[in-house]
Amino acid sequence: MFFRHDAKESFAHHVYNPLQNGAECEKMPVLIITDSMSQAPSSRAIEWILRVAVAGEFIGHGVFSLQHKAGWFEYYASVGIGEPTAATLMTLVGLLDLFVAVVVLVRPVRLFLLWAVFWAFLTALIRPIAGEPFWDFVERFANIGAPLALLYLVGLPKTVKEWFV
Repeated sequence: MFFRHDAKESFAHHVYNPLQNGAECEKMPVLIITDSMSQAPSSRAIEWILRVAVAGEFIGHGVFSLQHKAGWFEYYASVGIGEPTAATLMTLVGLLDLFVAVVVLVRPVRLFLLWAVFWAFLTALIRPIAGEPFWDFVERFANIGAPLALLYLVGLPKTVKEWFV
């Protein structure tokens, strides 16, 4: 619920006016409650929801990667990468994931959002490549969709320079 002092809001309804019968009625602010579902959220609110979602995804995966999550070695092995190299790559990927999370929270640079879409797609696709069910790929569509939605929300670039802002 939102509390408003503007009685002219078309979505609002009157709740309380202590001076309803008094002479000062017109001068007194009226407490108005507006149902939050009756108004569309601002694009700024949606942007922040998506920024937090993408950052959460990349923080979580980054930490798992830095911890060298045991099950992830199988994903690297499925594309011919041995354990020592996989461990090094996991450390690098973990650091990159954390960096992407910070960038998205601070300022969602389009190039980083494109990377987030691409990386989320690859990390989802590795599941069926490694022999897991196809549905393990499908269930990760939100990991792809959140950075893609954020990229569209901030606007697709019209020039190469706009990928970096």
